[in-house]
Amino acid sequence: MKVGDTYEVRDTVAEPMTAKSLGSGAMHVFGTPWMIAMMENAAFLLMQEGLPEGRSSVGTKLDIAHVSPSPVGMPVRAVAELVSVSENGKMAEFKVSAYDDAGLIGEGTHQRAYIDVERFMAKCESKLNK
Repeated sequence: MKVGDTYEVRDTVAEPMTAKSLGSGAMHVFGTPWMIAMMENAAFLLMQEGLPEGRSSVGTKLDIAHVSPSPVGMPVRAVAELVSVSENGKMAEFKVSAYDDAGLIGEGTHQRAYIDVERFMAKCESKLNK
């Protein structure tokens, strides 16, 4: 993975993806939480390419604007573009955007951290023992 690499995910807006169904609004339009999930998924899949077994990534930061509604039945896509990797190689920054057939519907930035899956899950599960 290098700066400038991109990954795209596609879907078609269905009722379970609407703001009304997700509880984030009252209308039957593409919900912001689903749009954000698609953006994160594109970044995750880009980072996951080529990682050895036992390594993955987690989202750590989002700054997203949802700028246009999309109706049920409309194809949508989310694109993640790697813009930088931290000096220590532990964090990746992405430009993310989402589109429907009429144009841009969302954009922003997303940060992900590389993790060791076993260590991460041990830290997570340790919260149950407190």
